[in-house]
Amino acid sequence: MATSSTSNDQQPAVDQAKPVLRKPVFVKVGDLKPGTAGLTLVAKVVSSEIVLQKGVGNVFVGGRNVRIAECLVGDETGTILFTARNNQVDLMKPGTGVIIRNGKIDMFKGSMRLAVDKWGRIEVTDSVTFEVKEDNNLSSMEYELVNVEE
Repeated sequence: MATSSTSNDQQPAVDQAKPVLRKPVFVKVGDLKPGTAGLTLVAKVVSSEIVLQKGVGNVFVGGRNVRIAECLVGDETGTILFTARNNQVDLMKPGTGVIIRNGKIDMFKGSMRLAVDKWGRIEVTDSVTFEVKEDNNLSSMEYELVNVEE
């Protein structure tokens, strides 16, 4: 009977290759289109208004506090409404520069809204030096769903 010289403590070598990191591609607000996701952009908060606040001082079904704010954000190419949720609301103060990572475009009543879900991130930045072009609001444009037959 042959015996093995390896002990049970040794693990076979596993290739520990790290995932390849990609540099983010920054887009401008004026280039946003319906149905896009994975967006990274730098914007300035123009205004912020809380539209829904539940659970402050009492507990609702599910025991969650919910805050939603509509924030107008933009850059030198235009503006769009950003839907901020819960902790994001505190970051979105007028005049603040933000980097939105992994953002997506949601459609609400036929208009575009920018949002960041649990996979995205908002970072406050001081490096915003541009003036916001407020006369090109992409959320004021109404889109219509058209079925295309092949």
